[in-house]
Amino acid sequence: MSRIIYVNGHYRRYGEAGVHVEDRGLQFADSVYEVIEIYNTQLIDPTRHLDRLERSMNELSISPPMSRSALSHIIEQTVRRNRVHNGIVYLQVTRGTAPRDFPINGKDLSPTLICSARATSRSARDSIAAKGISVVSVPDIRWGRCDIKTVMLLPAVLAKSSAHQAGASEAWLVDTDGWITEGASSNAWILNQDYELQTRSLSHALLPGITRQTLIDVAGKTGILVVERAFNAKQAYTAKEAFNTSASATIMPVVRIDEQSIGSGTPGPITLKLRQAFHHHAERIPASARPAKY
Repeated sequence: MSRIIYVNGHYRRYGEAGVHVEDRGLQFADSVYEVIEIYNTQLIDPTRHLDRLERSMNELSISPPMSRSALSHIIEQTVRRNRVHNGIVYLQVTRGTAPRDFPINGKDLSPTLICSARATSRSARDSIAAKGISVVSVPDIRWGRCDIKTVMLLPAVLAKSSAHQAGASEAWLVDTDGWITEGASSNAWILNQDYELQTRSLSHALLPGITRQTLIDVAGKTGILVVERAFNAKQAYTAKEAFNTSASATIMPVVRIDEQSIGSGTPGPITLKLRQAFHHHAERIPASARPAKY
């Protein structure tokens, strides 16, 4: 849990941080966000994450709260003040605060910026990855612009809850044509029968994952072919390997889908090779170079 959170120009203790009750992020989910991994005090792929944040704001015509250099400074300060060595940074930008009304035309609002950082256990995550996780497939009931990283996450909440009730860790979302779009909080991958890494091509139907894109780079450097093509649950059941990608878990092996064991039922060698190589190829920027002062 974060001890210090930045909100609109102030670093506040966790219990004191808050936004106005008529903030549009609270009232309408009129807000975008990013999650950046912290690995050994380094930010992983921050350039791509901030590029995507800017794209999300542009797609929704949300004004940037500040310059990128100023935002980068706040991220670094938040990581330092929370003394996080391994974990995540969470950024959220809302359209701002105004009397509750649906239209946004003509409103000149000051965006709300929230930045927090919290520690996570690398050893716990590695322990989970060593065994692999189970996923279940559920209908994709989200809106038509899943390529924008908004906080409108209720369908993902319901999908994750269904997965946990079934004893699984993640849900893979299935569109009306039977194709898997992505995970509730990850991108979905298989190693198909031709030993190709296969994941759905980008469109409005899924988020352009940063870890997804960096993994494509890593695969290219290690000589593994990537094909961006949709697959269905039946194809996933017969895959040689499967995994998820996300900033919070990097590459997480999937060993069971809908009670069907994948491959040998253990994390596959290609998945583990990519997981081991990932941080060596990703962009890494120091996030905490000086002692924190409160």
